[in-house]
Amino acid sequence: MSPDLGAPPSRGSAGQGAGAVWRAHGSAGQGAGAVWRASRAAVRRRRVQTFVLGIVVFCSTVAIVVALGLLESLSAPFERAFEGQRGAHVVASYDPGEVTPAKLAALPPGVEAAAGPFAQAVITIPETFEHLPPGPLTVVGRASPGGAVDRLDLWAGRWPARPGEIVLDRPANGFFSFLLGVKFTVREGQAFTVVGLASSMSRSSEAWVTPGQATALRPAATQMLYRLTAAGTDAEVRAGTAAIAAGLPAGALLGSQSYLVVQRDAGRAAAAFLPFLTVFGVLGLVVAVLIVVNVVSGAVVAGFRHIGLLKALGFTPNQVVAVYLTMVLVPALAGAALGTVAGAVAARPLLDDVGAGVFTVSTSPWVYAATLAGMPAVAVLAALAPALRAHRLTAARAISAGAPPGRGRGLRVQRLLAGAPLPRPVSLGLGLPFGRPGRAALTLAAVVLGAATVTLAAGLSMTMTAYGAAAQRAGHVHTVVHAGQARNHQTPPRHGDAGIEALLRALPGTRYVTADAWVNLHLAGHPQPIQGRFLRGDSGTLGETLVEGRWLRGKGEVVAPSAFLDKRGLAVGDRLTLSLGGGRAEATVVGATMDGSADLIQADWRTLAALAPGQRATQYEVRLAPGTDVESYHAAVRAADPGLYPIAKSATDPTTVAVIGFASLLTVLLGTVSALGVFNTVVLDTRERRRDIGVLKSIGMTPRQVTAMMVTSMAALGAAGGLAGIPIGVAAHRLVVPAMADAAGVALPPFMVEVWRAPLLALLTLAGVVIAVLGALVPARSAARLTIATVLHNE
Repeated sequence: MSPDLGAPPSRGSAGQGAGAVWRAHGSAGQGAGAVWRASRAAVRRRRVQTFVLGIVVFCSTVAIVVALGLLESLSAPFERAFEGQRGAHVVASYDPGEVTPAKLAALPPGVEAAAGPFAQAVITIPETFEHLPPGPLTVVGRASPGGAVDRLDLWAGRWPARPGEIVLDRPANGFFSFLLGVKFTVREGQAFTVVGLASSMSRSSEAWVTPGQATALRPAATQMLYRLTAAGTDAEVRAGTAAIAAGLPAGALLGSQSYLVVQRDAGRAAAAFLPFLTVFGVLGLVVAVLIVVNVVSGAVVAGFRHIGLLKALGFTPNQVVAVYLTMVLVPALAGAALGTVAGAVAARPLLDDVGAGVFTVSTSPWVYAATLAGMPAVAVLAALAPALRAHRLTAARAISAGAPPGRGRGLRVQRLLAGAPLPRPVSLGLGLPFGRPGRAALTLAAVVLGAATVTLAAGLSMTMTAYGAAAQRAGHVHTVVHAGQARNHQTPPRHGDAGIEALLRALPGTRYVTADAWVNLHLAGHPQPIQGRFLRGDSGTLGETLVEGRWLRGKGEVVAPSAFLDKRGLAVGDRLTLSLGGGRAEATVVGATMDGSADLIQADWRTLAALAPGQRATQYEVRLAPGTDVESYHAAVRAADPGLYPIAKSATDPTTVAVIGFASLLTVLLGTVSALGVFNTVVLDTRERRRDIGVLKSIGMTPRQVTAMMVTSMAALGAAGGLAGIPIGVAAHRLVVPAMADAAGVALPPFMVEVWRAPLLALLTLAGVVIAVLGALVPARSAARLTIATVLHNE
């Protein structure tokens, strides 16, 4: 017969334990001092449990600070940045011939504050080069970036001090720092040097110059910036704009821009992160609470015998409860404090990725305060129920309650498993969780959520990898070739537009070449400009992802992102009228693409020829033959024409990197917390079953078999948790991905959503087993190293 793992150990050492407790704690009548000494002694004596509790609270706090901080920060990032800059609710442009600056300076009814009037002119970038797009550029004359409304974030360089200096509107992102010092000449003849980079949450202008420079540019409009007393809805902004124009001559107001339109556009990227951060935040909170409850309640239950000794020495029931709450609170406070700091540090680079320089994303202090106070509170509440149970027990019953599970708990299951054709360590290990069903249930729930998190992260990573490859057209475009510009201190190409395309096609390694021109134009019936990308050559090989309709086949056809169509109430099959200068062209929407841009269309080059004959290509996108070295190809391009500047096409999509980074970090944190829950369960099981382990070793069980028994007990929970966690993770993925796509204004093709395949699901089944085995291995090996003499010393 094998030994019964449910049998209680001998209590022959109770008297020795009582003496030790008395020597450690002194007289119980000393009140708070005795409680503190007893708690401190318990913390020192239970170093492993104290360490586990502190680490669990630490990891849980980091996960919650990152998830909750990101969630809170992204709930209204534009609003906070907008208020920080005192953004303009209405950006209005007036006809300077119809209204005087003095008239505009008076505050109309319903206006809280105003800035201006500022001279507003339009200059034209005649040709593009690698860094500045061609077309009109709105310029406003301002003496400084500050003021009562629209305080600009001058994040690089300085403000213009003399004519010929200009500040460009660019997101606060180090990527754009190379623009400082760039010189360019506009079609109107003026030369400019970029001396600063600023960001306006109001999008009040594309560039700023000195007031004198703006006047010299012959401004066609005067700009005013308003903050309204009521601007919470579109209706209120329209009413405020109407009130502003009411006292002015008819036709004085040329146009206006509501901040709500800017808010919806700027917030799309951040809003895309909210769905999956919400799910990860909920998972993190639930896992953290489950593990803390499991660890704390297990520690208190395992200490019932100590509670009985304390009562026998004269501690009152309230003092006993205070001892155990203090014992739990000390490591919980340390873990929460360190976890809050680590979470704040870990969240910062993720917040920077989400803001992407468009606005500064920060976490409110209440997140840190709530987490710092909340996690210790969770630990104390988890300890309160078992501690109150000990409060009601007599000394004798408390000592008895601290024993291992009674003979009847799980005995039937253990007997059934003993008769199964399994190795004895495996059958014994499978029966262990049934001795403490409550503890096993909490551990299983944490493993289930850990496996669900891994499943969700895997699905999200596959979706975002497929999205990033499509967005960057990986495998379809390897290099992009630009023509040099003399005004940018580059060597102009020796070949013309058609000659460059022919040269690239003739180079060894070239497979396909597509020439494209990026041009700002207008859509009839819509006042805001859009960007047109006109394609020539092998455009069908670019790898654009269509979600509806078909690709371009000829003149008068347009494909556009779904966001573009939704914004204007259009659909595939509708007709558009495009205008550029004096040219007009009719076009039909033949397809919708995955791209999330709301102001971009793509059309055949022959459509551009009808709008603006003689337009040159902006760049040339090249797909290389398999095995062609990109750097060698670039050298061949430069040798063929020194005026050509090839750049390797990036295969990395920033949004993909950010989402996968978030998911990976949170998955590691939650997986670690789940593994620590398993670790704690095995530690408690080992501590409770020291006598049983000693008996098993005395009858021939090897250390390796002891390790296998303890690991098997958790691996079984891990397998069950993995099987139960997969459908939860798959369901979360199917909920999160469409919500992210909708928030970002992106239409995903089905293959990016339906990423689940049988081999992958089979592999994910092991996630729960891996979490359980990793958590159980260290304490199981520690149990295997126990000697028979040590275990049975007091028998």
